[in-house]
Amino acid sequence: MEEMAHIIPDDPQRLRILIAEDDDITAKLLEVMVEHLGHKAIVSNNGAAAWEAFQKFNPQIVLTDWQMPSMDGLQLCQKIRTLEKPDYNYLVVLTAAFTSKENYQQAMDAGADDFLRKPYDRDELAAKLRVAERIIKFHSQVRELRQLIPICSYCKSIRNDKDYWEEISGYLASQAGVHVTHGICPACAEKHFTSVLEAKKAAG
Repeated sequence: MEEMAHIIPDDPQRLRILIAEDDDITAKLLEVMVEHLGHKAIVSNNGAAAWEAFQKFNPQIVLTDWQMPSMDGLQLCQKIRTLEKPDYNYLVVLTAAFTSKENYQQAMDAGADDFLRKPYDRDELAAKLRVAERIIKFHSQVRELRQLIPICSYCKSIRNDKDYWEEISGYLASQAGVHVTHGICPACAEKHFTSVLEAKKAAG
């Protein structure tokens, strides 16, 4: 089978979606569905070609068949997850039937995020891509928070986008839905509380 790998013209408003599928008809069906949903497709007909395409085009989403020549879908997922990259890639495994609990666990262990059953349904694909887009955006927001948060060197308050200073717990809750619990590390416990505990022991 001749290797197939191509993309439609670049557009920053569209998701880049890698389709790894060794059946040409099935691959073409997915490509048409992806394009009709407003995204751009990258198509490869075996695992090795998909891995090369992934490294070249850095797609946000990967739709990979489980069984493929050269490298199967789970091996592809594992290789992607070994990469140290700042952005998150959402991985969907394509299956011919409902998966067993064992298969589901195996795919999750390999780094997959979701499944898409054959024969493909356009509405189901659209729903899964919307979920993928939300998760990718969330990871992007968290990364930006880590990189760009201005923190006071003394009180550790954070300056928000309205130029007001607020506690870090309130900022994270409003911006990323992250709720902070408070504790004390061993070094601070020893620094601030050792003398108090020793005084209590001496008084007791």
